[in-house]
Amino acid sequence: MIIAFTTASSTLNGELDPKFGRAPGFLIYDTDQQSIQYLNNDLNSASAQGAGIQAAQDVIAAGVQYLVTGSCGPKATLVLKSAGVKIFNSDSVTLKACLELLNSGKLIEA
Repeated sequence: MIIAFTTASSTLNGELDPKFGRAPGFLIYDTDQQSIQYLNNDLNSASAQGAGIQAAQDVIAAGVQYLVTGSCGPKATLVLKSAGVKIFNSDSVTLKACLELLNSGKLIEA
């Protein structure tokens, strides 16, 4: 499965960013390949409007199946869900903790 976390970090030891559309970026973690890539979101985070929708399109283009974030706005949620991306909100601090909660079924789908 391919999971996106909102963050400024390129490692699973980083902190979860509470915002989706204006997050600094996304750590994309492929659980099958055990690979990590970082998707920069600087252009969207500085956007006057539409940041969430554009970020959603970028995440979808990266092949993400699951998104873990602090919160996601209604327009971005609609775009993501219509593409089949499952959204999970978390208030955990580290990406590693979020991953453990997701894997154990303790995060509730938004």
